[in-house]
Amino acid sequence: MLICSKLLPQGQGLSQSLISRADSVALTWDTRQKSRFDAQTQAGLAIAVFLPRGTTARGGDILVAEDGRLICIQSASQAVLRITPCTTHGTPFDLVRAAYHLGNRHVPIELRPDHLKIEPDHVLAEMLRAMHLIVHEISAPFEPESGAYGDHGHAH
Repeated sequence: MLICSKLLPQGQGLSQSLISRADSVALTWDTRQKSRFDAQTQAGLAIAVFLPRGTTARGGDILVAEDGRLICIQSASQAVLRITPCTTHGTPFDLVRAAYHLGNRHVPIELRPDHLKIEPDHVLAEMLRAMHLIVHEISAPFEPESGAYGDHGHAH
C-alpha cells in the first residue's frame, strides 16, 4: 500500500503536464473531510492517506505519495439535494434565503448561481419545499463552500 502524506491544493506549483499524467482517485465529500483513510486509485493502486488533522481535500487537489507519485483527487458523485427556485411561486432570491437558513444550521452547502446543493436530509428538504423551492435528489459531485476561514475553497 502506497502512503500519501502531502496535499498540494489544486496542484499548486505543478505543471499541467505533470498533473495530466497523474493517477486519480474519486472520493466523496465525507471521505475528503477525513485526514486518514484508505482508497484505491483509478489505476487500481491501494493508497493510505495520512494528512495533518483538520485537512479537507477538494476536487483538483493533488496527493503526493512517499515515492513521489502524484494522485489527483476527483470529487466522486454522491447523493445530494439540488435546490432550485420555483418559477411559478418564487424568485431566484429564494436561493439566497435558503442559503441563509441552511447556513444558520451549519449545513455544508455548494453554492451555484442557479442552484444550491446539500447532502440529503428529509427535514431540510421539507423546510425548503415550504419556502417554495424545488428539491430533487440527484447523484453529483459535491464541493461545499469551505467557509470564511477555510484553508482553501473551490473555484466557481
